[in-house]
Amino acid sequence: MQKLWSKNFTIITIGSVVSMFGNNIANFALSLFVLDYTKSTLMFALYMILYTIPQLILPSLAGPFVDKFSRRKTIYTLDFISTGIFAFLAFLAFINHLDYLVVVCFSAILGAINSVYTVAYESFYPMLISEGNFTKAYSVSSTLECIPPFLIPVSIYIYKRTGMAPLFAINAVTFLIAAIMETKISNVKENYVKQDDEAFGFSQYKQNLIEGFKYLKEDKGLMAITFYFLITSFASSSTEIIGLPYFKESFNNGEYIFMCIYAATFIGRIAGGSLHYKLKIPSSKKFSIALLVYITVSIIGAVTYYLPFIFMLLFNFMDGILGVTSYNIRISSTQSYVPDEKKGRFNGTFSMLTMAGALVGQALSGFLGDNVSDKRLVVSIFFMINLIAVFCFIYLNKESVKKIYNRNV
Repeated sequence: MQKLWSKNFTIITIGSVVSMFGNNIANFALSLFVLDYTKSTLMFALYMILYTIPQLILPSLAGPFVDKFSRRKTIYTLDFISTGIFAFLAFLAFINHLDYLVVVCFSAILGAINSVYTVAYESFYPMLISEGNFTKAYSVSSTLECIPPFLIPVSIYIYKRTGMAPLFAINAVTFLIAAIMETKISNVKENYVKQDDEAFGFSQYKQNLIEGFKYLKEDKGLMAITFYFLITSFASSSTEIIGLPYFKESFNNGEYIFMCIYAATFIGRIAGGSLHYKLKIPSSKKFSIALLVYITVSIIGAVTYYLPFIFMLLFNFMDGILGVTSYNIRISSTQSYVPDEKKGRFNGTFSMLTMAGALVGQALSGFLGDNVSDKRLVVSIFFMINLIAVFCFIYLNKESVKKIYNRNV
């Protein structure tokens, strides 16, 4: 087996961690800013929705693009653009011109950038993984993604002491560092890149887009996985919208309680990611483990907010371990299963559909959060719907899903 930590894999990993540090610090504080400014769960949901809408529309358009042009250049160009945007937001915050309207407008722009970036990154990342190391590589990725949220206490402290300006400035610097590092990735064969004599007009773009949906439709296993995660995105969005407002309204210093629960999830993800890095799940057991994980996560999501604080921590820790397991099985299996020349189209279609689920979930949970006396009930109902989806999409299509999950990657 070839080594995992090549020059390119090391660069993309470190660059991702750097940008995630800044992004997590700024984003959590921005959520607090919106809640403090509006005092409304529905307005908070609107802010989240405007970030999500571009991620519903653009991934399916971005897929054909990243299957035809350089994914490496797309990634670092978007990071340079994000640097400029966060530098400008830092300036607006510094001169006290940051308000709700500004935040939601730039939220939509950043959502558009993130939607294209995600498709390009997820399609490029597997190309930097050596053969036989997919599971280990994605365990590294999922583990490192859990580290930045532990800076949330720093985020809250800076926000309450100085406001958003320093947080935006930190984010601008981290995106700049990541972009510069990504320009150093080299010797990656992007054979799908358009040649000079090839036309890539609207008709070709439309054809590639249709092919992405057709490819998904023709593979029953990929279709089942995609639609299950559409419902999972719908269910998970309820905690994004309900969680922080519920704890702020129900407890003194509720944002700190929410932070502790949030941190427990990420500690679980670190533990799970470390476990997956050292131990390899037997190929023949992946589907069975995934099915059990999907059922357990649905139950945990439905009951957690009704439990005493110590059990919330425990259940969220378990949810973190299970979440990494779900992610590693799904991402390593699908990204090794889909051919390189079709990864962009598949990832774009997958992202668009899961974002559609998230958008509907955000809008519905935001509305219900302002109109239901007990916000926890909204989360419980959403995760019961997710439990039904486990049976409808994964279990009933188990033979097709097994062909994708139960492979040695």
